[in-house]
Amino acid sequence: MSIETDAPEASATDDAVETLAAELGAAIADSSTYRRFEEAKEAVQNDEEAQQRISEFEQLRQEFAVAKQAGQADQETMEKVQAAQQDLHSLPVMQEYVEAQDELQDRLETLNMAISDPLDVDFGGKAGGCCHD
Repeated sequence: MSIETDAPEASATDDAVETLAAELGAAIADSSTYRRFEEAKEAVQNDEEAQQRISEFEQLRQEFAVAKQAGQADQETMEKVQAAQQDLHSLPVMQEYVEAQDELQDRLETLNMAISDPLDVDFGGKAGGCCHD
């Protein structure tokens, strides 16, 4: 069985799909949800206190990961990581970022479902692969 992809109709359809995909990407980038996320991300990047707390959290998280791999992770170290994360997320700029990120993720999941349903495949998750469980 062979699928001929050089047919003019197939090529035109493929071109139309690519055009629609590009238009969808541009529409997402122009959406208020995406703009809110980008603005929140930029605000976090420009906030010195947030950057300091991110560095502290990442340092503790890395130390915990190394200790865990070595079989030396303990409850106290994990609690320090959790406390640093809570401290980080207590900043209003981080709260806005997390909310904007969650909203964008929800929106993208809705779009994924709209694309996936007619294809009967999780377009954003497993499309194009084989041997998935």
